[in-house]
Amino acid sequence: MISPGIFFKNFKAGTKDSNIKKKFQNYIDENEPVLQSLSKNYKDDFKKTNLKNYKSYKDIRLIGIGGSSLGSKSIYSFLKHKIKKNFIFINDLSPKKIIDNKKNHLNVVVSKSGNTIETIVNSNIYIQKKDKNIFITGDKRNYLRILGEKLKAEIIHHNNFIGGRYSVLSEVGMLPAELMGLDSKKFRQFNNIIKNKKYLNALISNVSATINLIKKKKFNSVILNYDKKSKDLFFWYQQLIAESLGKNNTGLLPIISNMPKDNHSVMQLYLDGFKNNFFTFFYVHDNKSTKILSNEILTSHNFIKKKNIGNIIYAQKKATEKVFNSKNIPFRSFEIKKRDEKTLGELFCFFILETILIGRALKVNPYNQPAVEIIKKETKKLLS
Repeated sequence: MISPGIFFKNFKAGTKDSNIKKKFQNYIDENEPVLQSLSKNYKDDFKKTNLKNYKSYKDIRLIGIGGSSLGSKSIYSFLKHKIKKNFIFINDLSPKKIIDNKKNHLNVVVSKSGNTIETIVNSNIYIQKKDKNIFITGDKRNYLRILGEKLKAEIIHHNNFIGGRYSVLSEVGMLPAELMGLDSKKFRQFNNIIKNKKYLNALISNVSATINLIKKKKFNSVILNYDKKSKDLFFWYQQLIAESLGKNNTGLLPIISNMPKDNHSVMQLYLDGFKNNFFTFFYVHDNKSTKILSNEILTSHNFIKKKNIGNIIYAQKKATEKVFNSKNIPFRSFEIKKRDEKTLGELFCFFILETILIGRALKVNPYNQPAVEIIKKETKKLLS
């Protein structure tokens, strides 16, 4: 176990690469700005006491796209059992929208640039006069800042040194987490993991193994997700990896596979198809899953008596790993023992640090997205 909440099994080829270890130490010594948001020393631009003004709102809409929304949504889905508020995530454009005017909503509008066209459009559609609003955006006189001032909304500063996909542990993710009734302090685990040798060794050997897989032309990173509540976590991870590393004719393609359903669709390809994939198994232990009605089971299937759904899914996961081993298919495995803020914070840190270190090893800038900016400019031209 790399922490009380996470059991991690690395790729077979995982070793501690001295170069990766050195790059990691250099990164820590540089104290890059992104690291600040992972630390308990990070100072939020909002006060928890002020958020009590919104305590009466049970229906909260988060309006944002990409990194402005994915992190908060992953928190909401992963920790839904602890949350009593109803969050609606408006994170795409749709031709038809159903607006409930009977409820009083709190809108949390998030955009670093303040000029994201999808967020501007959805703000125009959804924000009603009787709503209360919080805007999280940059300091410059952008569209959403001006709109927020016009609506007399509370405006929270979005640090310009933290890109959207790295912002989950900054105000972007932690303000919504506080509104969900969660403790933002428990998410920021960097100060603890930097002292945890097992965690750091796992991280470094994982990055080393991933680099070796890329050198072998394995570019498809397939996530075999056995936990429905983690689906949004991997949508966040998908953006993090793809947008950070997909540059200079290199990168990784993160593919999310929903298990065990995909045993009956794409698993045949994974096992016997082309060999440029590597895999991440992800499972969360759940002792409260539905039990099987043993009295209704035929004698031919006595082996599932007294089992619950969690037992069945875990057996499928272990069986799949066994087959992957026999076929020498590269995989790593995460088993989550505790579903809480601390564990999720450790996962956020692991994936963020992993991405940055892989980017450095590939000699790409993990913080920009130049190709996407071209599409934004072309879209504006066509609409002008």
